[in-house]
Amino acid sequence: MEKQQAAPMKQVVWFAIINYLGTGIGVVSSLLIYPKNYEFQGTVRYIDSISQLLFPIMVLGASQSLIKFYPALTEQRQKQLFSYSVFSVFAVSVLVFAGILLYENFGSPEFKGLVYFAFPIAVALAFVELFKKQLQDLQKIAVPAMFEKIIPKIVLPAAFLLLLYKGISRNEALWLYMSGFLLILVLTSVYLFKKYRPGFNYRFKTLFGEISRKEYFRYSLYSLAGSLGSLLAFRIDGLIIPNMISLEANGVFSNGAMLATTLQIPAVGMFALYAPIISNYLRSHNMGDLNVKYKEIARLLFFIGAVLYGCIIIGLDDLFRLMPDYTKLQPTIPIIEILGFSVLINMATGFNGEIITYSKYYRFNLVAVLLLIVLNVSLNIWFIGGGYGIVGVAWASFISMTLFNISKLIFIYKKFGLLPFDKKFLQMGIVFAVTGIAVYFLPSHASHLVTLTYKTLLYMAGTIIIIYKFRMVYQVNATIDKVLAKIKR
Repeated sequence: MEKQQAAPMKQVVWFAIINYLGTGIGVVSSLLIYPKNYEFQGTVRYIDSISQLLFPIMVLGASQSLIKFYPALTEQRQKQLFSYSVFSVFAVSVLVFAGILLYENFGSPEFKGLVYFAFPIAVALAFVELFKKQLQDLQKIAVPAMFEKIIPKIVLPAAFLLLLYKGISRNEALWLYMSGFLLILVLTSVYLFKKYRPGFNYRFKTLFGEISRKEYFRYSLYSLAGSLGSLLAFRIDGLIIPNMISLEANGVFSNGAMLATTLQIPAVGMFALYAPIISNYLRSHNMGDLNVKYKEIARLLFFIGAVLYGCIIIGLDDLFRLMPDYTKLQPTIPIIEILGFSVLINMATGFNGEIITYSKYYRFNLVAVLLLIVLNVSLNIWFIGGGYGIVGVAWASFISMTLFNISKLIFIYKKFGLLPFDKKFLQMGIVFAVTGIAVYFLPSHASHLVTLTYKTLLYMAGTIIIIYKFRMVYQVNATIDKVLAKIKR
């Protein structure tokens, strides 16, 4: 049993290390390279936004269905289900491309050509998403994470530098960026098929004799709607900002959003690895273990997120003042602070989305998300129209994400009687708030580097010691005790 638990946690650790390595490359690029041409970064983000809207349509819920129905099938039927998912993604991708050819006649001249860069990226993302779900079932997420998180972080700065200093055209730089995603697809495919041999049986009649075809397609369509809804609710800014403000503003917002999302790396890894476990708990009606895991992971993620977010609030301005392009980085500070707090709330509420997705109440996601699409789009338009610019867009995203998480918490409590919070959550919140405020108002040194170093280290040390002393997070105590035991030897 301990070995079974150790393997997923080891994957989480490697997943986090890989993500932080990619994030480190991204942060350096965001501080030193991207501010030199926000317009090109805004163009890349616009392409990303289009591809992020296209690839869930191509997946058509197949990746979520793979997790949902996989545990109940025999090994042979599991392989058939994977084969069917591959066939489905390919067929829908062809249909999407046909739709893009029609879009050519309707798109605005300034932006419509960018969809041809977005489509190959979307195809790559669709297959990678499916292959990652299969690797998730095999508890192998670290290596595909390395491909997905490192390659774009290398290719995009390379495209920037070639555009800035070698005189290649914008389209050539975009072709280079697009090729990075195709490389991810190739490498992920090679890795998967070394670990897993599905056989590719395309006679699916026996598969749907074992699971209900109607239930499969119903669940897939609801998953599609939920995925699209989530993207529209929380990533619509990537399409709204270029059209209502400018591509340069889109680049500034993108820079801030990228830095803010570094907080959620541990959460992404844990949600990915625990998705099959949650599905099994729900299928076997094991609410006791689900409740324990729900609280345990939410408390750990809140601890990690609050430590990192506190460091951002305390040290961000001093960090940016050490950079050569402070005046270009300074507008991203409120974006990072607002979106970072949104990410912290999402982490603190644990895997509520996964509980709903893999339960019989998965339709709720669609209802909640559709309402939030209306809310988020309306707020974006209202804030931008009111002259709040990209800061208003950040507030729109924050409000949408917060309401979305509150609605899921209420729903889970009503249907399952589960909450991720307990007394220790409140105690941790007080510790982080009091320590953060105390450190923030300490005197600053003449050197921004000294101020950044001593304040962030003091905040981290203070919060970790208090959390450890009062045993508020089991994993923190277990890790520190293990380190101390090794030191004493």
